[in-house]
Amino acid sequence: NKMMQLKKATRKQVKLRLGMSAVAGGGKTMSALLLAYGMTNDWSKIAVIDTENGSASLYSHLGEFNTIDLQAPFNPERYIEAIKACEDGGMEVIIIDSITHEWDGKGGCLDIQNQAGGRYHHWAKVTPRHDAFINSILQSKCHIISCVRRKQDYEMTKDSTGKVKVEKAGLKEITREGFEYELTLNFNIEINHHATASKDRTGLFMDKPDFIISSDIGKQLIDWCNNGEVVKTLSDKINECLTIEELSVLWASIPKGTEKDNLIELKDKRKNELTIKTE
Repeated sequence: NKMMQLKKATRKQVKLRLGMSAVAGGGKTMSALLLAYGMTNDWSKIAVIDTENGSASLYSHLGEFNTIDLQAPFNPERYIEAIKACEDGGMEVIIIDSITHEWDGKGGCLDIQNQAGGRYHHWAKVTPRHDAFINSILQSKCHIISCVRRKQDYEMTKDSTGKVKVEKAGLKEITREGFEYELTLNFNIEINHHATASKDRTGLFMDKPDFIISSDIGKQLIDWCNNGEVVKTLSDKINECLTIEELSVLWASIPKGTEKDNLIELKDKRKNELTIKTE
């Protein structure tokens, strides 16, 4: 019985969890394919789980990548099955285009909850199924690019006279809230195909001017995965706390200063999540 060995985590073991969100026609599929090719240099190691009526086939001229056409019902289990089929097929990068349907599509989570009766307590049966889908992404041995649709979000506000008015409040991703916290990197793609990073654990793109996604971006990412040690940020550590006690101990260990001040919101969010879990 060999002793368990402690190994330093190197980034080679890191599999990217990359999000891409765009409005319809924003170029998610094309961007994801170019990025995946930059990472693999081999079209045959790329698979697209396509829920967008075969939209991936529009790009078949790029190279011979693989596709799985996923039709309704878009329940979490069918997505999980498709991810497993890609893993078993020896893929290196899986593009899920898109994860929106698992949430908001025919037979997706909102639909399942509605069919069950649409009451709040009906989520008790749906949430574990959605969580299993998210876990199949997080635990996959492949790099995963998850595309998500964005739509215009609206907010209702009252003016000084008490009159209710509806205002545009930016674009909202159509999936369950909180998914972005799980990602290594999230690109928002505008209608002009320019991308910016709204979340970036690699430090390669944050606060940089917008850019067009190409296979070069994929090369930069795979280089990041293959070089050097993993540096866990304080945000990562906060999100990885599993109990409120653990969170308190970590929080007490962070020295006072701007960095700590910037993390208060995230710490409170995690505390809320852990409180809900223990209730």
